[in-house]
Amino acid sequence: MADKPAYACRLLRKAYRSGSRVVVAGSVDQLARLDALLWTFETGDFIPHARLRAGQALTPALQRTPIWLADAPGELAPRDVLVNLGPELVVGFERHARVIEIVAEAAAEVASGRQRWRQYLAAGLQPSNLTTPKPQQTA
Repeated sequence: MADKPAYACRLLRKAYRSGSRVVVAGSVDQLARLDALLWTFETGDFIPHARLRAGQALTPALQRTPIWLADAPGELAPRDVLVNLGPELVVGFERHARVIEIVAEAAAEVASGRQRWRQYLAAGLQPSNLTTPKPQQTA
């Protein structure tokens, strides 16, 4: 996948529209970029989300937010979907109803994605793979 943050925005828009409650894990930089992009990626679309830093207390208003971008997702209550943008397995992934790994095409990302796949298998899960089609090149 060539543009991981843009794909994450489209995925989160779909999850929000379906009523899913989502937590997104990743590096501080990845989450900051996604936070900014969620405000600007599509004119007229608003995807309610909150940026949660490690150790931040959840107010009642934040608890109602459907999408959390969390530095420390292991500190949060289970959600419908956990989206992982990072290179490591998310601690406590098994508490969430569904896990989605977004893996870019770079060799290092593919290698870490394969490692997480093996970890999911070792945990007794049966992951499935969805490959997004590459955009058509115009002549």
